[in-house]
Amino acid sequence: MGKCFGWCRSATVTLFGALAATIWLPAAAVTLAQSPATAPAQAEHVIGVQDILNVSVWEHEDLDGKFTVQPDGTVTLPLVGRLAAAGLTIREFETELVRALSEGFIRQPRVAITFDQIRGRRVFIFGNVAAPGTYPLAEGQTLIEALAKAGYGVASEAVVVRPKQPSGPKLPEHASDGEVLRVNLRELEKDVQHGSLGRNVILHDGDTVFVPRDDPTRIFVTGHVRNPGAYSIAEGTTVLQALALAGGATEEAAINRLKVLRIVGGKQQSIKVKLTDSIRAGDTLVIPERFF
Repeated sequence: MGKCFGWCRSATVTLFGALAATIWLPAAAVTLAQSPATAPAQAEHVIGVQDILNVSVWEHEDLDGKFTVQPDGTVTLPLVGRLAAAGLTIREFETELVRALSEGFIRQPRVAITFDQIRGRRVFIFGNVAAPGTYPLAEGQTLIEALAKAGYGVASEAVVVRPKQPSGPKLPEHASDGEVLRVNLRELEKDVQHGSLGRNVILHDGDTVFVPRDDPTRIFVTGHVRNPGAYSIAEGTTVLQALALAGGATEEAAINRLKVLRIVGGKQQSIKVKLTDSIRAGDTLVIPERFF
């Protein structure tokens, strides 16, 4: 009897385990089917123009379908008409659709929205760069990374035009509906050297990065230096640093008689300077010949 009891007990436990697996495994499978690994990522992804959305309304199959985000950032849906979508996450847009359907159409609507097709995120880079054009935008990509890809070389300023709705490239003078960010690249490079990334703008989908050909941070160094010419400077650059940019003074230079030509109030002034003085954008640093 004891042996039988033990066998029976073992069989009972095995049978119970099999029943438990039969009962619980499908439920787990259903949960996984409803929450695929990509669902959280999609829910937080920002909707953009030309994205295609799958919309499903529980027990209202006539409202289901695929809908494209139009250039104005809206989606036209049955019953509710046009709803703003671009710039929202999937979860935020679901909330907006539930609100719209609740206003006299469906009581306690249950909706599910996913991406059917996501238009590639992109930025436009034009102006004084080696390779202007359209570039794919990686998550978290910064201005300096994008400019490095486009080959900005000796450019000293970048203008980021950020429209309200991503569309095509926009120049600063056509950015009335968006935001314009001006970044001094010399300041940015100096910050990066010191481990600071505060000026390094995170780019958004649809941004246009324009690099002007005119250099607003340029100075001119002339006279007895090894490499006279125009140079871009960062704010706070000293006369000594400007001399270093020009290759240093020659043996004939009179370091004690340096002067800067500066436009003040529309008139040019000649100002005597020391090596430790700061030089300003637009200045001309003159290194005279010493007297023998």
